[in-house]
Amino acid sequence: MKIDLSFKIKKEMLDEMLSAVKATNEAAEKSGHVGTHLDVMNGEFSIDNIITKGKIFDIGHIKTGEVKLEDLDLGDIKENDFVFFHSGIMNQYGYGSKEYFSTYIELSDELIDYLLNKRVSLIGVDMAGAKKPEDHLRIDLHCAERGVFIIENLTNLDLLLKETLEKSFTVYTFPANMSGFSGLSCRVIAEI
Repeated sequence: MKIDLSFKIKKEMLDEMLSAVKATNEAAEKSGHVGTHLDVMNGEFSIDNIITKGKIFDIGHIKTGEVKLEDLDLGDIKENDFVFFHSGIMNQYGYGSKEYFSTYIELSDELIDYLLNKRVSLIGVDMAGAKKPEDHLRIDLHCAERGVFIIENLTNLDLLLKETLEKSFTVYTFPANMSGFSGLSCRVIAEI
């Protein structure tokens, strides 16, 4: 079974989002941040990360606003895993809505550092980022400096969670082959 975890962008949605951006270069730059994407932060996506093993964690029940290391059992995470966090925010508010872009369950710095020290390949969320806007850039840069990227705006994580209880799965990640952009659109597929 294959599950597409990438949010499908319709042309009308892209046109609407980019219409607010006036300069052509700025519009081109912003297009890499629409839908499912990773923030490159001057890093380089390694082709070694195209095929990885995946682990998924449900964080939708955490109401403190921040997921701490002690909130989850992360003992099974291995080097090069793609670690997903299902918050339910994509399903609850829908991509592109005001609520979607203003609602977060943040991953704590301690949790991010734990994942980086485990040498995971990628971190994925069904939210606009792993942190609120004021810390978004900082945490993306912190991860990118270690060769790890956060893939944002994933969809169907609820289905992935349901289908992979106690099962291993493989993840295929295909970012656009572009350079010089701060964000890269990508397609992410899980195979169970």
